[in-house]
Amino acid sequence: MMVKRAIRLQPKMVHRGPLVLVNREHPLQHAIHSSYLASVEGVARASTEEACMRLERTCLRQLKALLAACGGAEAIGIVSGYRTRMEQQRIYDRSYAANGPIFTASYVARPGESEHQTGLAVDVGEMDAGVDYICPSFPEDGVFAEFRRRAAEFGFIQRYREGKEHLTHIACEPWHFRYIGVPHAIIMDQYGMCLEEYTEYMRQFRPDGPHLFKKYKDHLIEMFTVEVGEEGAEIAVRTEPGAKVEISGNNVNGCVVTIYHECKGPGGASGPEHGTGLGFGKEQAVR
Repeated sequence: MMVKRAIRLQPKMVHRGPLVLVNREHPLQHAIHSSYLASVEGVARASTEEACMRLERTCLRQLKALLAACGGAEAIGIVSGYRTRMEQQRIYDRSYAANGPIFTASYVARPGESEHQTGLAVDVGEMDAGVDYICPSFPEDGVFAEFRRRAAEFGFIQRYREGKEHLTHIACEPWHFRYIGVPHAIIMDQYGMCLEEYTEYMRQFRPDGPHLFKKYKDHLIEMFTVEVGEEGAEIAVRTEPGAKVEISGNNVNGCVVTIYHECKGPGGASGPEHGTGLGFGKEQAVR
């Protein structure tokens, strides 16, 4: 039985959540509250640069699960986690002085434009006494390759990939992973999208138009973007009683609504689809 739920979206919600896009064009609007952060414990540290290493709680939990799944708990360590604006400024200034403007622009975001200030980004590296804090080593074989291969199923993407520099304005960073959640990470990984592309892609799916659907395990996941103006927005969604609904701002123009419907038939991952409702006959494969 489907029920209708009313959801009120406040303007401040646009700038919060795991799908926020943070870059030169879309700086961070709000610092994450300390209550959402957790000290990194139970995970090896590949660097001692950060005296108090923290991550957003869900991000940390999923990172631990990913490390356990890929067998990399002993070989892979955290190099950098959450940074305050002041810490990001210090890192930027130090790199600028030591490495110059070109290198720094390629590998170090300006204060207010760094994903590390969200608590959702983590730099990982090979456990080595000589780890480079700015550009840590993260090989392409062994447990490192397995970490990268399985990252999406735990909600992580390699944020800065080769060939996307013209969109991200950051050089390829094999060590920098960003938590955005499932199924968004899986869709991005399957279609080779960076977060800039995915944010724009999701804007075509509207409350009163086609929605994006993704079959994954035992759920049919429904997604769409709601534009949120200065007065906020209100929408109604149809779900089964008790179904999980997640809302994340995109830090651009609105919020992405993600609804997890129970899938009664055989589960399993598949490519994303779009349609105007839950009827499978109306869905078409996204090309």
